[in-house]
Amino acid sequence: MFFILSKILLFLIKPILWVGVLLILALAVKSPKRKKQFLILSLIVFFFFSNGFIAGKIINSYEAGYPKNQQYDVGIVLGGFSGLNKRNNEIAFNWTSDRLFQAIALYKKGQIKQILLSSGSANLIDKEVKEANLALKYLKLIGIPDSAILIENQSRNTIENARYSLALIAKKNPKAKILVITSAWHIPRAKIIFDRQTRNKMDYYPTNFSRGTDFELGDFIIPNTSALGTWEMLFKEWIGLAVDRYRG
Repeated sequence: MFFILSKILLFLIKPILWVGVLLILALAVKSPKRKKQFLILSLIVFFFFSNGFIAGKIINSYEAGYPKNQQYDVGIVLGGFSGLNKRNNEIAFNWTSDRLFQAIALYKKGQIKQILLSSGSANLIDKEVKEANLALKYLKLIGIPDSAILIENQSRNTIENARYSLALIAKKNPKAKILVITSAWHIPRAKIIFDRQTRNKMDYYPTNFSRGTDFELGDFIIPNTSALGTWEMLFKEWIGLAVDRYRG
């Protein structure tokens, strides 16, 4: 039930939806004064949340930095970076696929001994396609040996990522030194969840930073659709963070 409610909430936290609702209210009300107020409010909401500079500064301050240690037994790659391309039944990478690619690079450099793919299906309808299975096939295709791969394909969210991944590692290597690999903006929440479920100290490796630290003139004055997406992502993380702290 909570899983379904979380999917509904993801729809409601979109700033562009709020702008649409305000515009509809501006058209629906009969009072000229109220109509003007809703219209002005919709413009304020739109220009604030579509401002690239504001969104960029907020996300830059929130994203985590790199760990100091260099050697780990297992690198846990959190899912959400791919799906199924139904045209050829192969893996289709999305904008967070840097999670997997950085894990591969860390393995090639000898910084992690094994890659643990942690992801089942987060789809409410199609639960047969497991992301970890797709990623496993890809890792084998590019020559990563079976001995370097661990797989957990039941988790649907970060809480389950932690629960199932740590249980698997506890069976395989209880004293393993662990590196959690995920998006830079997701680390604050992932850290709370993972640290709560184990006494072993873990490090976190940030990937796919949302944007650079340099800004252009257009970021200050031109509405940017990616800024809207940045806020949506932040709201999702902040709400999840609040819920996870409340649960704790």
